[in-house]
Amino acid sequence: MEKRKIRWGIIGLGKIAHKFATDLATLENTELAAVASRNQQSADEFAQKYKVKKAYNSYAALAKYANVDAVYIATPHSFHKEHSILCLQHKKAVLCEKPFAMNLQEVTEMITVAKENKVLLMEALWTFFLPHFNYVLEIVKNEKFGKLKSLEADFGFHPIYNKNGRVFKKEVGGGSLLDIGIYPIFAALSTLGVPENIEAKASFFETGADSDCNMIFYYKGAKATLKSSLLEETKTEAIFTFDTAIVKINTQFHAPSTITIIEGKHEEIIDFGYRTIGYDFEAAHFNQLLREDKKESDVMTFEFSKNLIHTLDSIRNIIGLEY
Repeated sequence: MEKRKIRWGIIGLGKIAHKFATDLATLENTELAAVASRNQQSADEFAQKYKVKKAYNSYAALAKYANVDAVYIATPHSFHKEHSILCLQHKKAVLCEKPFAMNLQEVTEMITVAKENKVLLMEALWTFFLPHFNYVLEIVKNEKFGKLKSLEADFGFHPIYNKNGRVFKKEVGGGSLLDIGIYPIFAALSTLGVPENIEAKASFFETGADSDCNMIFYYKGAKATLKSSLLEETKTEAIFTFDTAIVKINTQFHAPSTITIIEGKHEEIIDFGYRTIGYDFEAAHFNQLLREDKKESDVMTFEFSKNLIHTLDSIRNIIGLEY
């Protein structure tokens, strides 16, 4: 039987929306049916580029549009709760870009609204669905190289400073922690779990947003050393040290990448042959959840999203970052 077509809408038409739309077009029985920006010209241009029928200058108008099954929320972090709830209340399934929201209270509210309306909601943390990362998760789970003893993960790039730029504006959730620090933290939570203790220190831009953050997660028998930075280009690798081997996700570990396995003097590089940007994997998972009438992902669960945002809240509390 042919899989039913899933009709998508996108709210917020920045860089990541373009990447998502590009990969959505690679999926069968999937249509980008509507897009919305606060600016009609931006919506029209985006719609023309991706051959989308409906282009709105109102997020509410898209949420009300009958011919949309799922909405991808790609607005700045501080609007995630508002725009997710808007769509959920109009019975639209929501795939909301990471971080899910600004804090645990907002995430809990979003989940409550999703359950009340019996609608699917999921945090769009695409790394969880990428084959190379799942390969590592299987190594951890099956203890192929023994116990995982340590993790080192970083994510750093050096954008030109602009106090009005989104990543530098504290009020919209800018700064290194929520924007890119979430990826090293995710790597730790998905492989080692919630830490027993956290150490963290940060520096800040004049806007109040954090410019970098160094973290150590302590576990029983293991440790994760994590870093996020908007001050320097880093290797952006994730290095997992096991009893008998080192498994390294090479540069851009959070995105489609390769893996190096080091056992003594022997090194093996595994290439996963990616042919897309990588957003199609989470979209395909979400499509399948919709087709099966699921209300929660069995991968990116509500529990995991709550643990992730609670960990981010804890780090913010340690470094003195308030929104």
